[in-house]
Amino acid sequence: MGNYILSATAIFQIIVFMLTLYSLILGVVGLWRKKEKKNFEPKKKFICIVAAHNEEVVIGNCVDSLKKQNYPSDMYDIYVIADNCTDKTAEIARKHGAKVFERKNKEKRGKGYALEWMFEKIFKMDNCYDTITIFDADNIIDSDFLKEMNSKMLEGYKVVQGYLDSKNPYDSWITQSYSMAFWSQNRAFQLSRSNLGLSNQIGGTGFVIDINILKELGWGATCLTEDLEFTCKLILNGEMVGWAHEAKIYDEKPLTLKQSWNQRKRWMQGFSDVASRFFFKLLKKSIKERSFKMFDCALYVMQPITTILLAISLVITLVQNNTTGMHIFVINYLFNADVWKLFVMFQFILTPLYLLVDKKISKRMFSIIVLYSLNVIVLPALLGEAQKNMLVNISANVAYLAIFMILSALLSGKKGFMYFFRFLMYSIYTLTWIPITIQGMLNKNNKEWNHTKHVREIGIYDV
Repeated sequence: MGNYILSATAIFQIIVFMLTLYSLILGVVGLWRKKEKKNFEPKKKFICIVAAHNEEVVIGNCVDSLKKQNYPSDMYDIYVIADNCTDKTAEIARKHGAKVFERKNKEKRGKGYALEWMFEKIFKMDNCYDTITIFDADNIIDSDFLKEMNSKMLEGYKVVQGYLDSKNPYDSWITQSYSMAFWSQNRAFQLSRSNLGLSNQIGGTGFVIDINILKELGWGATCLTEDLEFTCKLILNGEMVGWAHEAKIYDEKPLTLKQSWNQRKRWMQGFSDVASRFFFKLLKKSIKERSFKMFDCALYVMQPITTILLAISLVITLVQNNTTGMHIFVINYLFNADVWKLFVMFQFILTPLYLLVDKKISKRMFSIIVLYSLNVIVLPALLGEAQKNMLVNISANVAYLAIFMILSALLSGKKGFMYFFRFLMYSIYTLTWIPITIQGMLNKNNKEWNHTKHVREIGIYDV
């Protein structure tokens, strides 16, 4: 029986490790950027669509940032969809210079339905637009956004995603965690695929679509994650999503864990729904056409499953490390102890390394985090056999943490202290994905859309 358990857990753990290693390799590729030849001659005519539901607090600044683009004003128009609004969103958007379309439909609620409704209107217009650009009402758009997107589309891409940044990264530990996650994903998920010639993923806002490809394929993406659904549709039809690293959009991150939980649960509901409908289609077609691009997309959409697999792997590893006679295989059996420690350290510092490369973190703070990561080497060396005593082990880790909390305060002041503390809290934020994913998977058929309220009135000069 023991051999059976060992063999079964070995197969499981190795599969999970290979999925993790694939993501890690992509992450390393995202640390560098290929040189790009840009063409800033304004050739593409854009229609900028802002989807809004009761966004009177933020819609004005969003429209203002679009009006300040470093792009000829006669080459783009700004349309706002006031979707089932009961506040002054439409009035304020008009006051700031946008063309407003008011939609009333209580049955088909949500951004996907609102966009589909707007696209049908655009197709009937006489204006000769080349591309449609999608934004959320809480977004602040960098002044070079359209210029960068124009350049990228002149390379031949039909759909391009921009860089998703944060306009309130330091409001709370949740907003900082969100921001670090997005900053990391911009490189680990997006830039890495761009470097390798794979398709990127639409991120829900800050992306452009060639109007002809939209007419040809149709939108039809009305689930809770319409961006992922349309991405799968594009890739199954042989198209690719490009990546514009300098086309930046700043959006508002939720302030509290409750708000964050609800938003991410909605994402996981949509993710699980899309995975159930597209994973096997992508996998089958990737094998049939020998397309690694489609295979990569299939792996991407199965993220909810991957999260659960990682959680199970973590649990059985903890069980094996704290219980005798279980005969459970853990992945570090494959490695020398020192090699495994270095591997764990590298995983820990990869996120701050992204932040350092994108100048989201100081070199001093990065050094503090790297030194802190040495705990996997320093503490075992200091404690020796005593580390097997749980109380001693916990006490040593608490003391080690306290030393670095004090060090961060001495070297970087109160701001540095808070940044370091919140960086450590990012681990808690990451772990919350496990119960959130479980909830999302269990409720994937619940397609009721819930609005995330935005409260931070921030202009482009504030970010």
